[in-house]
Amino acid sequence: MATYTLKYVEKKPLSFSVPVVAAAGAFAGIFVGAAQGSIWQGVLAGAVLLAILTYLAQGILPESMEKPFRWAMVALFAAGGYVFGEIPGIVVGAIFGLFYGWFIYWIGQGRYRAHLLPYLTPGQVLGHFTFRVICGMIFFFLITPIVVVMPLSFNAEDFFTFTPEMLSFDPEGYSLKHYRDFFNSPDWQQALWNSVAIAPVATLLSVSFGTLAAIGLSSEHVPFRRAIMAILISPMIVPLIISAAGMYFFYSRLGLQGTYWGVVLAHAALGIPFVIITVTATLVGFDRSLTRAAANMGADPVTTFFRVQMPLILPGVISGGLFAFITSFDEVVVVLFVGSAGQKTLPWQMFTGLREQISPTILAVATILVSISIVLLTTVELLRRRSERMRGLSPG
Repeated sequence: MATYTLKYVEKKPLSFSVPVVAAAGAFAGIFVGAAQGSIWQGVLAGAVLLAILTYLAQGILPESMEKPFRWAMVALFAAGGYVFGEIPGIVVGAIFGLFYGWFIYWIGQGRYRAHLLPYLTPGQVLGHFTFRVICGMIFFFLITPIVVVMPLSFNAEDFFTFTPEMLSFDPEGYSLKHYRDFFNSPDWQQALWNSVAIAPVATLLSVSFGTLAAIGLSSEHVPFRRAIMAILISPMIVPLIISAAGMYFFYSRLGLQGTYWGVVLAHAALGIPFVIITVTATLVGFDRSLTRAAANMGADPVTTFFRVQMPLILPGVISGGLFAFITSFDEVVVVLFVGSAGQKTLPWQMFTGLREQISPTILAVATILVSISIVLLTTVELLRRRSERMRGLSPG
């Protein structure tokens, strides 16, 4: 009996691979041309150069030359980068050469279809990768302003721009002086202490009230639960300046404006919606027969909650608490309204530094805050995956 193999990863004709890689080269040429003052020349040069290299790799050289050709691409682009930008140009050029050396063979040999379903039409394949490219571009434009801040925080000068020494990777252009200023400045340390004193307490309140609200609202017997849910998560939807103004007038009547507990309660109100959403999502896969079985065994509601329900929803509770902590630690608008000089937090101190005195120490603090946020969000993602495994929604 004859067997047939569906072969969908195969070498593509030059009429396909050359235009596709040339278009990718033209896109990279936009940035290179903009840096040199002529976008259109960069687009044209990128398209022509990549078209020639693709024709050479796929139309002339044998497949056994793939690895030498890719290393030659790295060397060629690194040399071109040195011509335009010296040492930084070498780094950028080598990255471009490494990418396009891989991309030429990924397209030319049809490897882009290796992990796709074999029956997808060309239009469906194009839509698949177009969606991924668009998502990648959105991610790039969102993350670039954050990433740029990090190397600037190591600037040896009191500038908010890259100095010639930094661009040439001269060790003299880099320093930890701004971090030393942060740890040695009484104003910055007081702001740090205020943030550390406010955020954990606000997080504790957010987790306590948010978890109870999520558990209560997950019950079908609660009347008007949709309306109540909408009200509780409204701080995420209402513009922050409106919430801050409302808190200012409300807390003024209660004598909480300008006090420690006023700021804590305000931050707790901002963090509760995150806890409600994450805990509610965790409760979707919760088996309520477990609580009924515990009650039948004689456990009171408090024991049932801490011994049965809490261990299963704990990943969602911790995730919500981390989001609430980040919200409190990074928030500046509300604390400007309801706080006083005695509650000046790190974001408030950064805002003051930008408005009154342009201090590069702000860049060091921003880098520290971004690093903390990255660690906490990574923890949230790990907890989310653990929660899905516990509920059987993803493989272990």
